[in-house]
Amino acid sequence: MILNNDSNSGSDLIKVGGQAVIEGIMMRAPKTFTVVVRRPDGQLSVREDRWYSPMEKWPLLKKPFLRGCVVLYEALFNGIQALTYSAQEALGEEEERLSPLALAGTIAFALGGAVLLFVVIPHLATLGIGALTGTDLGVRNVWFHIIDGIIKVSIFIGYIGLISMLKDIRRVFQYHGAEHKSIHAYEKGEELTVENARKYPTLHARCGTAFILLVLMLSIFLFTIVFPFVPKEIFGNRIVTNIFFILIKIALLPPIAGISYELIRFADKRQNSVISLILSPGMWLQKLTTREPSDDQLEVAIVALKRTLEKEGHWAELKGSI
Repeated sequence: MILNNDSNSGSDLIKVGGQAVIEGIMMRAPKTFTVVVRRPDGQLSVREDRWYSPMEKWPLLKKPFLRGCVVLYEALFNGIQALTYSAQEALGEEEERLSPLALAGTIAFALGGAVLLFVVIPHLATLGIGALTGTDLGVRNVWFHIIDGIIKVSIFIGYIGLISMLKDIRRVFQYHGAEHKSIHAYEKGEELTVENARKYPTLHARCGTAFILLVLMLSIFLFTIVFPFVPKEIFGNRIVTNIFFILIKIALLPPIAGISYELIRFADKRQNSVISLILSPGMWLQKLTTREPSDDQLEVAIVALKRTLEKEGHWAELKGSI
């Protein structure tokens, strides 16, 4: 997955992000949402929609450190839509779009699962390690957040490693590589062909994998700064106090996501050795989440990208004619 920027930011290129789905690719531009899937009969199925970003309605959301949360929400929203469509098309079934209520429920379930895996379980596990070792690992202790962070990152990497053993997921990772290669070719100003895309790497600085890892790593730093100012015992009950600490961590996730997005955005626009060093673990991790695609997978990515760019130009022409 490549995160989509909120605007062209003065560049002649339309900012495009994407995501690998089941036997296909989803591409997103500021006003366009496209999914291309290869059906069992070998034909390509295309879904194109006009996308209305919350940032169009509320320009304040385009401001630095706010836009990252919006982009993350859009990536999750579009991703679930694209995965649902691709699963139905790849199986040769008729499309039945998710209702707003079902989509909201799916998003809530996904967010709840993420909070459980990357906030609640690491917090409780760190408390357990402190109890087993007889160490005072309270939230005011720097080591609490270091151990908590190591557990979070380990869960994330372990999860990716586990699912990468599945044959269907390996094909999704190949499409992930195809998505990156096609966008590289576009950003280099090359003609969008399989031959041109083939030579580019499967890694990309704006990849969502790098974004998630950066969020996990920055959380260690931010929690280490914030929690020493939090009283050790607030409610006189350890269980209630730790529930409160977990709620603080959840509340800090949006600003952490905002900072992470700004770092990735900055790195995408400028070559900086310090920023590159910070982002390098995310680039390394992409070696697990991407694979070299076949030419037919690259073809899907190219079609998805071309259709997105054509549609984006169409919306721009309509706006200019009004």
